[in-house]
Amino acid sequence: MTSPAVALEQDANNSTERPRVLVADPDRLARRALTDSLRTDGGFAVIGQASDGVEAVELACHYRPDLVLVATSLTGLDAVAVCERIISRTSNTRVVMLATSADLDLEMRAVRAGASGFVIKSAEVATIKRALAIVTAGHAIISPELTGVLVERLRRTPADGTGTRPVKSALTNREWEILDLMCGQMGTREIADALFLSPETVNSHVKNVLKKLGVHSRAAAVEAASLLRTDVLV
Repeated sequence: MTSPAVALEQDANNSTERPRVLVADPDRLARRALTDSLRTDGGFAVIGQASDGVEAVELACHYRPDLVLVATSLTGLDAVAVCERIISRTSNTRVVMLATSADLDLEMRAVRAGASGFVIKSAEVATIKRALAIVTAGHAIISPELTGVLVERLRRTPADGTGTRPVKSALTNREWEILDLMCGQMGTREIADALFLSPETVNSHVKNVLKKLGVHSRAAAVEAASLLRTDVLV
């Protein structure tokens, strides 16, 4: 671990009710400026700084801050991978992405990886502080553009939602979700986007569904699901 984290350890020890923040940005001057701004007026306690992706994960796992502000320009380990690792290894830490510009695809991948917020680096510090405060309160910050995409995808989801399911089933809840969307004629990419999963994960679930249902194609799985639901309703 590097000296910035050690230098700020006193701030971590002195923090009481202030949200504890880790700042990860490859730009040393940007890190310093953001750190000073976040600590102003006692709003946040910056407990560490990271200059690359690997260091960000290490410090987050060690200090377990309330928030990690991750610049999308991180090197060593890209920001989305950093987010995934921090979320998977810590229980209460939330990640907010700090992007150089609006990028809908990157924002979507960040949210899928577990990010709770996506803000633009050029925004005023007061705006960034408000975003962090909202995330600290348990809410999410996403762009109006991504909100529109998610609403449209929700509208295209089958009206019966999770569908009627047998009380006893070999399928897990996640596998039923996958099967429900398959019944709605969704492909792998659409299912991945709807459930915030990777296509590889979706394909893995699909294979498990086919195996458990004893079928060899998605069409056969859809037909099997229909029969299972018919049995429930009879």
